[in-house]
Amino acid sequence: MKTRTTFPFCLAIVCLSVACGSSSPSGGSGAGGSGSGGATSSGGSNAGGTNAGGAATGGASGTGGASGTGGSTGSGATPASCQSGGPGVSDCGASGESCCMSLKVPGGTFYRTYTNDGSGAKNTADPATVSDFSLDKYMVTVGRFRKFVTAWDQGSGYTPDVGSGKHTHLNNGKGLVDSGAPGPGVVYETGWIESYNNKLNLTNDTLQCQSDLFVWTNSPGNNEKLPMNCVNWFEAYAFCIWDGGFLASEAEYELAAAGGSEQRRFPWGSTEPGKDNKYAIWNCDYPDGSGTCDGTIRNIAPVGTPLLGAGKWGQLDLVGNLQQWLLDYLLLAYDNPSVDSAHLASGSARTPRDGSYAGTNEATLESSYVNNDGSRFYPANRCPSCGIRCARTP
Repeated sequence: MKTRTTFPFCLAIVCLSVACGSSSPSGGSGAGGSGSGGATSSGGSNAGGTNAGGAATGGASGTGGASGTGGSTGSGATPASCQSGGPGVSDCGASGESCCMSLKVPGGTFYRTYTNDGSGAKNTADPATVSDFSLDKYMVTVGRFRKFVTAWDQGSGYTPDVGSGKHTHLNNGKGLVDSGAPGPGVVYETGWIESYNNKLNLTNDTLQCQSDLFVWTNSPGNNEKLPMNCVNWFEAYAFCIWDGGFLASEAEYELAAAGGSEQRRFPWGSTEPGKDNKYAIWNCDYPDGSGTCDGTIRNIAPVGTPLLGAGKWGQLDLVGNLQQWLLDYLLLAYDNPSVDSAHLASGSARTPRDGSYAGTNEATLESSYVNNDGSRFYPANRCPSCGIRCARTP
């Protein structure tokens, strides 16, 4: 078991001159995993990173891997958020494709802890095995999330079925193994729990969580292609279930970011990210390379903007722009061994991955980087640097 490196969390907050305090959870451990706390702000956190158990080839540059079918889920059904077109729904990326495009990620065994300076993976530890899955090419846009808000209908409409949101392609439908559950015996992910419904609050006021840093608008406008922020963990999970998918585990996300056995330094390879927004949106360099955070959403880019930053299998914005909610609770050290598992039984904060648009530390863009400061990531909290990406059956 290897302890993970902690970096100062308030990277973005210093830049944005936002206070770094947050409310603490009201008993966030256990299956319910709920935390209290209102709007919070997050900083330049971590990149999802993994590494493969085989020999590392070291930071090969990726130009986008397997192509996906237009906006289909792993089962072939069109996600709910893309069943009709419109801004932020059917016009993502350079070619104006479906914003629900999902791309298969081949499974494998890899190391979750490693370093890579471009010459190959070193200091490897914490192996994990992950089965095939699909991961959306783009983060969830405002345009897609708007349809979910409509379906929720002020709390009188959609809520997930109890037990939904599992990785049903694993373990005969039982889903991921809960690596944090006390023995004896094997415990699997619970999926959605009825008490989670109380954590859904999709009003205009709550989705505008911090002055000038929220992307949500009361009616469709110019922000529809921006990644949706200011959602809590429960709302991210519920969205992905409604959309036909689930939240990725930390190990799944790391695998995609590291390019499997290549164990890349960055999702695209070993090229430095620079300040021209071609590889990643960070350091407040979007849109003009100035590195000046002005405390507004001006520094957040439309999903899929840094085209050269595609991971091995084609996903964009795997690091930078917004951090992304994952299924696991945050740990100071990985659970070992890990075979199609996630730490779900207990914890306070949920795991975040990848650096944000305002993060100033390049290390937060590395695929193996993890920020262990969970003070921003109590699951009921909202932050302007947190977004959503859904995973699906392969």
